[in-house]
Amino acid sequence: QVQLVESGGGLVQPGGSLRLSCAASGSIFRINVMGWYRQAPGKQRELVAAINSGGSTNYADSVKGRFTISRDNAKNTVYLQMNSLKPEDTAVYYCYAARSAIVSTTRVDYWGQGTQVTVSS
Repeated sequence: QVQLVESGGGLVQPGGSLRLSCAASGSIFRINVMGWYRQAPGKQRELVAAINSGGSTNYADSVKGRFTISRDNAKNTVYLQMNSLKPEDTAVYYCYAARSAIVSTTRVDYWGQGTQVTVSS
């Protein structure tokens, strides 16, 4: 099993920044791709960003140029730096991990518990 623990959510004003972290533990040899989904009230969960162990990345069009995903393989931790935040970025952000090495995969094998991000003045 793999456990994913997120941190870094909160309330921020429009135009502000937040950094989310997700630390993996357990049978981490099973996972390759890690990333983030988000779900806003009344909406479907959507992929935000993903990164594989080689550093290849994938982003949703809505966050390109504003969000940056990175990974510290030594710490088994993935980060999501979110800049120029907008009210429409408000959602619960879920870390995930997959056994696939394909960064565009829709496969999800493990979920974190989610962290709330609220962008509001």
